[in-house]
Amino acid sequence: MPKCLMLDVDGVLVDGRPGDGLRWDTDLIKDIGISSKVLVEEFFKCDWNDIVIGRKDLLPTLSEKLNRIAPSVEAEDLIAYWFKMDSRIVDSVFSDVQRAREIGVPVYLTTNQDHMRATYLMQTMGLRDEVDGILYSAKAGSKKPHREFYLYAERETGRLPDEMLLVDDSLPNIEAAQSAGWEGVLWDGTDKLSAILQRRIW
Repeated sequence: MPKCLMLDVDGVLVDGRPGDGLRWDTDLIKDIGISSKVLVEEFFKCDWNDIVIGRKDLLPTLSEKLNRIAPSVEAEDLIAYWFKMDSRIVDSVFSDVQRAREIGVPVYLTTNQDHMRATYLMQTMGLRDEVDGILYSAKAGSKKPHREFYLYAERETGRLPDEMLLVDDSLPNIEAAQSAGWEGVLWDGTDKLSAILQRRIW
């Protein structure tokens, strides 16, 4: 049976704006002055993959792109807004994480993130005090669902594949975990994390 919970972040533990749970970019054009469509087309589709696997750094890459597509928008301001508006912790998941750790189950955040947001999650949002660590793609140099990411997670935790349980809202990520010898449960929000852990670990 798996002995270590590997928990996805976005869409599982963290989901949307703190006030209402809507997408972080819902009011982006009104609040910051750039449309989410333009940002997706000109930045996320072009640069995000390289950023999230550590080939590029977020701040200078975004700054260079904004100088061309939205010169009145400062990259620092956009990043601060983005991180703040994408920081709603799902209370029921969070309480189950706390309970798991209380009874001795290690919990690692296992997520596709750049360096800046990984730091924000752990330090600004205080998750470093609530989990055993974070395993993220920019540090790994590879992202889920690529095999290298799962090997990285095993090395970092010192765990064998059959000791890992991934809970993630992406089917390809779950299938890749299972191919790597992990347990995997697709998260769709209909089941409580505690119920999943009861079946798989406790």
